[in-house]
Amino acid sequence: MKKFIVFLLVSVLTVAGAVSQQAFATSAPNSAATTITADAHQHDDHQTVSADDGHHEADHHQAPAWTVIPFVLLLLMIATGPLFYEHFWHHHYPKVAVGLAALVVGYYLLVMGNTHGPVHAFFEYVQFIALLTGLYVASGGIMINVDRKGTPLANTALLLVGAVIANIIGTTGASMLLIRPFMRLNKQRIQPYHIVFFIFMVSNVGGCLTPIGDPPLFLGFLKGVPFFWTMTNNFDTWAFAIILLAGVFYFFDRHNNSKNELEAEMAYNEETINGGDATTTTVTTGNKKQVYSGKITFTGSKNFAWLFVVVAAVFLDPNVFDWVPAIHYDGQKMSFIREIIMLAAAFFSYKFADKKALEGNGFNFEPIREVAFIFIGIFGTMMPALELVGNFAKSPAGQAMINHNTLYWGTGALSGFLDNAPTYLNFLAASMASKGVELSSQADVQAFAAGTLHVGESSIFELTAISVAAVFFGAMTYIGNGPNFMVKSIAEQEGIKMPSFFGYIIRYSLPILFPILVLVWVLFFYYQVF
Repeated sequence: MKKFIVFLLVSVLTVAGAVSQQAFATSAPNSAATTITADAHQHDDHQTVSADDGHHEADHHQAPAWTVIPFVLLLLMIATGPLFYEHFWHHHYPKVAVGLAALVVGYYLLVMGNTHGPVHAFFEYVQFIALLTGLYVASGGIMINVDRKGTPLANTALLLVGAVIANIIGTTGASMLLIRPFMRLNKQRIQPYHIVFFIFMVSNVGGCLTPIGDPPLFLGFLKGVPFFWTMTNNFDTWAFAIILLAGVFYFFDRHNNSKNELEAEMAYNEETINGGDATTTTVTTGNKKQVYSGKITFTGSKNFAWLFVVVAAVFLDPNVFDWVPAIHYDGQKMSFIREIIMLAAAFFSYKFADKKALEGNGFNFEPIREVAFIFIGIFGTMMPALELVGNFAKSPAGQAMINHNTLYWGTGALSGFLDNAPTYLNFLAASMASKGVELSSQADVQAFAAGTLHVGESSIFELTAISVAAVFFGAMTYIGNGPNFMVKSIAEQEGIKMPSFFGYIIRYSLPILFPILVLVWVLFFYYQVF
């Protein structure tokens, strides 16, 4: 138990960005602590040096522990800025994020002479923001109007539909496509909890069934995990969590709806008694006389084609298809064609979008701008923190603790505060290394996923624990998964006062989501009831 607590503390305190995992993946082979290889575009020759680029293993020094401070400071400012110094943060967060990132990147380049980490962080950031931009802009030109009353049952149904769609167009695509219709459906009584449950179900937990659903699962697919493995092994936990979340939301929404109807009825009675007091006319009209057709209409449907282009481009990985052009750096292939396609799709989908759809959605670039700057800071500052996490996970003490239970909580602890995709790969690499196999070998990954290694089916449980935790725990904070921040920003653009970083955790994540995550662990991993 003591080692387990230490493991979690190290994970949480280093909450390192699991996005720029390459910063530690190629440290010197004679180093006391061998680091984890965890890049989405890693090749079998990862530890070799390219003769063309002139990089050497000596360039990949590890950063001292104090270089984690900018990352921790950025997380603290993201958490406290909107709450305690909103005006300063709103106007200067781009400078703060870029400035802190520049400090860490500058130290790597000028003091350590390490170009490896910053270059990989740059490519990973471009891949990340290109996907989010493409999905955000393409879906922004599609206006879905549901002409019916936002009842608890209708809201719950929409969230369930969103949880399914997230596996087809990804959590980002589903979030951007459905968040505005969801808000319009509840325009008379929208509350912050509506948006929070949307983040829980559509932006995170929903995308657990296919590699397209959430980035960590897609990275696993690129490494060799079969496409339908997630559907087969994650379905029970997905269905359990989604049903529980839907039930809790329905209870919340029904209670809120009953309260609104009671207030509306009191207002209606007061108007009748007072002979039609003008102050209650709007409430009465909205709740008593409006007639709904029940129809669902689409404006800007042609943007579905651009959305398809963005999703299809995800699969153009040069490490999977040799014919895809790539930039060769440090023995690896860096994707750029698919990012160009995604950004081009974003440009043309906006240029030729239906203006009525854009206006109806209140479309603007502020949400994606905020995400772009915030994650410049996160990608740039998390490199040294990730090294500490990797060294511990690969150390003898870390390896001795590896099993499906510790992997669930370790992956979850990091995924709640970092980007969950590289967190998934880091813990998968550690789990496989403890079994004597390598993440860089597709054959090893396939055997690990199939449970045909010498350890038997325990590897299946470990991979399931890592997969579920990476996706589910991404909903614990605003920064756990890319769509979270975007949904929050869109809601605030519409005038919804969302909870602060800590408010989100204290009011919603800990009392609502966390107990469900504990139940998932107890039933599916600890006791393995199902």
